[in-house]
Order: sequence, then C-alpha cells, then structure tokens
Amino acid sequence: MTSLPLPTERPKLVSPPAVKPGDRVAMLSPSWAGPAVYPEVHDIGLQVLRDQLGLEPVEYPTTLQLGASAKDRARDLMEAFGDDSIAAVMASIGGDDQITILPYLDPDVLAAHPKRFYGYSDNTNFLNYLWNLGIVGYHGGSTLIHLARAGGVHPLSLASLGSALFTNDTVELKPVEEFTDLSPEWSDRATLNSALPTTKESGWHWHNADRLVSGPTWGGNLEILHWNLAANRWILRVEAYRGCVLLVETSEDMPSHEEVFYMLRNFGERGLLQRFDAIVVAKPKAWRHDRMNDAATREAFRNDQRDAVLQAVATYNPSAVVVIGPDFGHTDPQYVVPYGGQMTVDGPARRITITY
Repeated sequence: MTSLPLPTERPKLVSPPAVKPGDRVAMLSPSWAGPAVYPEVHDIGLQVLRDQLGLEPVEYPTTLQLGASAKDRARDLMEAFGDDSIAAVMASIGGDDQITILPYLDPDVLAAHPKRFYGYSDNTNFLNYLWNLGIVGYHGGSTLIHLARAGGVHPLSLASLGSALFTNDTVELKPVEEFTDLSPEWSDRATLNSALPTTKESGWHWHNADRLVSGPTWGGNLEILHWNLAANRWILRVEAYRGCVLLVETSEDMPSHEEVFYMLRNFGERGLLQRFDAIVVAKPKAWRHDRMNDAATREAFRNDQRDAVLQAVATYNPSAVVVIGPDFGHTDPQYVVPYGGQMTVDGPARRITITY
C-alpha cells in the first residue's frame, strides 16, 4: 500500500486535458461490477459512447468481474491512469465499498498522469482522492444508469457529459422541465424500451440568495462523505475547504431526513459545514424497487430533506447561500458537474454556472 500524505491546505486544483473524439476511454468498475450482472445493459451504454460521443471504451479485467478484490480494482484504475493511450476514465456505476481501494492507489502515478475521471455516488471516494492531489474530477456519468437509460439517453445528460468530456467551457445549470427518480428493471430488457414516467419540475429552492458566491467545488454523495469523515483518513483539515462551494447529493439508499440532518450536524460539529459560503444540494431520489413511493410521498420526502438541510444550515452556517434542487445526483436527467472546478452561485440572479 502507498500512503497519501494529505496537504495541510487546499491544493491548487487543475483540470486535466479535455478528451477528443476518437480517444480511448477506460471503462472501469472501481465500486460494484454491475456490468458483470447486467452485461447487455452495460453494452447499451458502451454503444452510446461509441455512436453518440465518438469515443472508444476500453474495459479492464475487473470491469466485469463481480466480487473483485479492492487491490485488483485499484490495479486496474492505476493501469488506466498510467497508460498514456487512455484519455479519460469512467466508472460504470457506483457501489458501497470504494473506500477500500484507496490505500492501494499510487498518488505519484495519478499526479504524473492526470486524466478526467467521471463517476458519482460511491465514486465520491476517488473524486475526493483526486481533489486532494489537486486534480479536478467530474461528478456524474454512468454507463448503466444514464447512458443505458430507459427510452434512450436523455439529451440533457448527453450534452452535459459531452461538455465535461470535450470542453473547458463555462455553462449554466438550469432547472429541468421534468425529471424522474423511477428505475427500470434491468433483468427485464423490455423495461428499457420506453422512457419512465416523469414528474414536473417545481423549481429550485433558494435560501439567503442575496449575494454572489464563486469558488471551487467539493463534496459529492453525503453518505460517502460521512464515511470518509468517520474514517478520519481522507478529509483534510477544515480550513482547507474555506471558500469552496459544497455539493451534496443523497443515494438510492434514500436516507431519511433525520439521517440527513444528523450527517450534516456532524459536519457542523467537526467545523466543516461552516467553511462553505454556498451549499448546493441535488434533488434526492425518493423511489426504488422495494420502496415504490407514490408521487405525493416522493414530494413529501424531498420537502422533508430540504427542511433538514435548512435546519442544519441554520444551526451551523446561517449566512450560507443555499440552493436545493439541481439535478446532479441520483435523479434523471443528470448534469455532470466539475469536482474542484469553478462554480458560481449568483443569488440575486437565481443562476448557477460551472466551468469544466
């Protein structure tokens, strides 16, 4: 194992080179090897990469190896970064144990071969690891979830991923017209043929929207951040995050509003929540196959989480600008947002922009 000496202050964050059409992109499963269980669904996502984005996906041994060890998954990740013929790295899906691969990574190789990495949910572990090295990552993108979406990839998701792959542009995040947090049944391919029912967007919730805040982003999946905080191994001293914009999203585990408050309260007790002048919280997923909530229950779930976030902010960071509702989490469609890149939260204009 190679230890990662954590910086004592925020590292200088640099975006890796943009990808070009025709480039080879590593397709890995550094968390759960979902492609091993649903290879036909995974293939749909790979075809989108080839046909609609003009990229050549390259799979590694553990991409389709269920139950691969943390050491083997880390090996594939390091080989992909160390291979100069690979332009970028993308995770197939999230999972729940990526934190166990971090001790097997070689920070010197990653620093010497910076590449754009795409993933969300459990991939918050690796995004945060790269952030600590000063490498901007990209929160979002999944072959199984978004590229193999029921009814075809959503134009917004495809356009956002394309911007994150091919450009260094500054783009605006805007409320979607409609969204879904329903999921197809991957074991029944027929459920992928038609788009899922959607919910009309009710608008984002803005709090303390009286000023403009701009800074590099940090954060990701709330549960994973909380695990990292508990491990007390991968989170920097709280002062390192001063001036950053905190990104928060919750997973398909659907933590209750009480749990969301407790996790954010722990951030506050650590002195971490207070360091962010702006906090942007993604719309939460409120449905899964074993909790098929109706529309009213899902709306109540979202409202309860909003209130829990605002309660924690009122206690620990009452002056922060807060925006709740943008789509960069577990709902569909999904914006891909830079992890360490610049985000501007313009309260008076009710506008968010990101720079890839």
